[in-house]
Amino acid sequence: MLKFFRNLLVSVCFIGYFPIASGTLTSIFTAALYYYFIPPFNAAGNLLLIGILLVASLIFVPIIKSAEKDLGHDSRKITIDELIGFCFAVMFLPHTLMVFIYALVLFRVFDIVKPTPINQLQQLPHGWGVLADDIAAGICSNIIIQILLMIFPQFF
Repeated sequence: MLKFFRNLLVSVCFIGYFPIASGTLTSIFTAALYYYFIPPFNAAGNLLLIGILLVASLIFVPIIKSAEKDLGHDSRKITIDELIGFCFAVMFLPHTLMVFIYALVLFRVFDIVKPTPINQLQQLPHGWGVLADDIAAGICSNIIIQILLMIFPQFF
């Protein structure tokens, strides 16, 4: 029974069990939840969200480590990292549909391609690598969108 709930959590309601594109599907699910159910935050709200995500990461690392024993190292079924990473991709950004679309595309590109140093973060032990590369992908996506917003605000 505990494994069932653990797998429910790490696979984000079993989205991770989809046979193809489970990370992308989890990212789309997260984008929709965030867009429709999380109100736009001011800076203080975003800082609070960062704190919540970091605490959630601390909680999920041992859960991910446990799940990896059954599902395999960085299994495609473990998609909680996409949920957390995408939240970092849209923090401190305008709450618009275009921003979320750009964030989703950039986040998935960074998460799939894993340019250096993102790919090196995957080597962190004990479940940290599973989360760290997605958090870094989210932060990189966010920085690029922040820059694009300053240069091309008309596209957002």
